Parts: sequence; structure tokens; C-alpha cells
Amino acid sequence: MASMRDYENACIQKGQQIIAGCDEAGRGPIAGPLVVATCVLPNDFNDERINDSKKLTEKKRELLYDVIIEHALDYKIIIYDEKAVDELNVYQASKLGMEEGVRGLTLKADAVLSDAMPLNLEIPVEAIIKGDAKSITIAAASILAKVTRDRIMREYDALYPEYGFKNHKGYPTKKHKEAVLEYGVLPIHRRTFEPIKSIIHKQISLDL
Repeated sequence: MASMRDYENACIQKGQQIIAGCDEAGRGPIAGPLVVATCVLPNDFNDERINDSKKLTEKKRELLYDVIIEHALDYKIIIYDEKAVDELNVYQASKLGMEEGVRGLTLKADAVLSDAMPLNLEIPVEAIIKGDAKSITIAAASILAKVTRDRIMREYDALYPEYGFKNHKGYPTKKHKEAVLEYGVLPIHRRTFEPIKSIIHKQISLDL
């Protein structure tokens, strides 16, 4: 049976002691930031509760966030606001955030495990498809990213209560799209994402 430490143990067998895991939260939403996290855990650390953040309840993610922060040897969280996401595109922002996260660690990583993202780094990188469900280090990064982003979106919910950000976290749900049509496009909406792009274009056309 596969273990959440299999990839980490394979790195250790190669003599790679400091293993950084990278993941992001917020590639799909039409509002709010992209959050990219990098995490280094002790090689003897294990917690069976740590898994892909999407498979956990919000309460469990919050609890495990504290566990990860307490035990991590090092971590880095990078936040790209909606303007940066529009300017870079969400794929490039995710990639850049992971690369910057690894380079920004206090510890010098010997190897990197990423969630399906090839990275341009001077050290070995393994891009693992669905890595957040296969590697404890990537899963830990996914929890750090997801909790950080959800907290930001709850703050936006307090600023813009009619949009329901605390429920959909900026994803393009039916209620979110209805709110945009009723109340308008916000500064935190991503201009290059649909349906925001078309709504803005239509408004500009009407103004002309």
C-alpha cells in the first residue's frame, strides 16, 4: 500500500535530506488571490491526517495548518493578487511562486516535490500528478496555501457581503456569477477570466 511518505523516502535514499514540497490554492477562482506555499517537514515527521487539502473539511484544514506550522523546519507562503494573476496568467504565477518559494527558504533544499508543476531550479524536481494526495510534503503545502487563501476570502466576504465569498471563495458558482451581474465587477475580480472578461467588454461596448 502506498504511503504519503514514499516520495520523500525515495529522496532520502538518494541522499537528499532537505525536501521541499510545493502547491498552490486558487487557480480556478474568478476573484481573489493565488496563494503558493512551499514547505519542508522533518524526515521523521508523519501525520496520517495530512492529505490533499480539498479532501479535508475547513475545520480540519485549520487544525492541521497549526500542526504543520509547528512542526515544519521551514516554509514560505507567496500571495499573488488578482492583478498579478491577470498579468502573469495563473499557470505562470503558480510556477513562479513555487520557484520563488523554494529559493526563498532559509534552508537550502536538496530536492523539490511539486504538485504536477515542472520547475526551473538548480536542484532535482519531481512534478507529481495529484501530488497533494500522494506526498505528505506537497499535502502540507496545499493546506498552508488553502487555509491562507480561505482566510483572505473571508476578509473579502466582510467587505463585500452580498457576493458570498465566505461560501464559494471566489470560484465561479452560479450564485457568484449572479452576484456579479447584479452588483457589478469588483476590484478583486480577475479581468482575464470568464465571465468577468465578457462582462467588462460588454460594459465598455455599452459606454461607447
